[in-house]
Amino acid sequence: KRKKQQLLLEMAGEEEAQVMESCFVTPAADTPTRAIRLSPFDLMLANRGYTPLVHFYRRPETAGDDFFDVTRLKTALGKALVPFYPLAGRLRAGADGRLEIDCNGKGMLFLVAHSRLTVDDFSDFKPSSKQRRLFVPHANHSDSLLWTTQCGGVVLGSAIHHAAMDGSVVFHFFRTWSAFSRDGDRAMVNLPCHDRTRLSARDPPVVHPDGLAVFSPKINLPPQPGPVVNEVVGFTLAKDQLSTLKHISGGDGVSTFSAVSAHLWQCMCLARNLPPDATTQLMFSANVRRIMRPPLPDGYFGNAIINLSVGDKAHAIASRELSYIARRIRDTHRRVNDELVHSAIDYLELAKRDDERPATGNLPVTDIRVVSWLGMPSYDADFSWGRPLAMFRAEPNRGGFVHLIDSAQGDGSVRIIMSIEAAILSEFKRLLYAKFNMLYSKF
Repeated sequence: KRKKQQLLLEMAGEEEAQVMESCFVTPAADTPTRAIRLSPFDLMLANRGYTPLVHFYRRPETAGDDFFDVTRLKTALGKALVPFYPLAGRLRAGADGRLEIDCNGKGMLFLVAHSRLTVDDFSDFKPSSKQRRLFVPHANHSDSLLWTTQCGGVVLGSAIHHAAMDGSVVFHFFRTWSAFSRDGDRAMVNLPCHDRTRLSARDPPVVHPDGLAVFSPKINLPPQPGPVVNEVVGFTLAKDQLSTLKHISGGDGVSTFSAVSAHLWQCMCLARNLPPDATTQLMFSANVRRIMRPPLPDGYFGNAIINLSVGDKAHAIASRELSYIARRIRDTHRRVNDELVHSAIDYLELAKRDDERPATGNLPVTDIRVVSWLGMPSYDADFSWGRPLAMFRAEPNRGGFVHLIDSAQGDGSVRIIMSIEAAILSEFKRLLYAKFNMLYSKF
């Protein structure tokens, strides 16, 4: 109770927002009481903690005074927590010290606050410490949700622990909750699958020697020299601009992710003025749900992503054609198969036994990590007010991290959000604009 009061006081003390209601929403029906053992992929991401997200909604023009119905939202959440019952549980250490989800039905923290700010006060729609502080609740033991009503709109802030799920499951949950809120008992929902045995280590574990050539088991995060500035890179790449970039990067066989990542990697190497013989890395994740044989069940609840990396000399990335860089990225992804996935799982299981956990900090100045939410149903959380105006991570990520997100307009464009060193920010932006415009004019 004291911790709950402290949470309310901290949020109510903000000049721009005041908490009006706080409670725990529990599943609307009985759910299994059991412990879910975390897979090696889950444990790999456990130290990331809670992922803070925000959804911005504008009040519909035809909405009445009661368009924001808290009772309806809580009722819908209770219904959604029946199939997504692990979210109503708590993380704990099992008998062997390994993290697990205690499915005890205690519920999700649910808060409602009021702010004098408007949606237009955040029209740039990029992460900031202020948004994290205002719109995402701080909770130590449970996943949490905060609705903040504003003049002319609503903001949904959420914090869900990365040990429980990856981005695919997060968006599945929001789509389910919003469907119950919008359609009630008529909602058509896809149920999650809670069987994580397919991503357990083999007995005995076997690591294929070729697997570590592309699998990136740990992220090197040394202290970052100088301040880290989070910035939305210049502009949204429109659909026709992306088509141009893909054409120059190799044509129809190149994905949007490979083309944009190749362009960003090259610009970053140039802006950082890396020594020619320095080794630079691009790191990214691949969803293994469809890669495994047989594929994982639809709606798999958990982390099903593998970390990959591709490296080269800085002078090669800075000077060679984008088609070469995009091909390196594409070929790395294509090497991921069922055996590599199982080798990665077995490696992580052995590393866990040796207590080798990833460190925290920022990426080396030679590296870049691209997190892709492209193609995900990021904007499907329609609570009856329409699609959100924007959805993104509430606070800046570590230095060197880039997020690619589909535009909320649904027009095929892509937004780029990144954390970048202050010392190279101006040069990076100049290169990104100049190089892209040069490529576009050539096409």
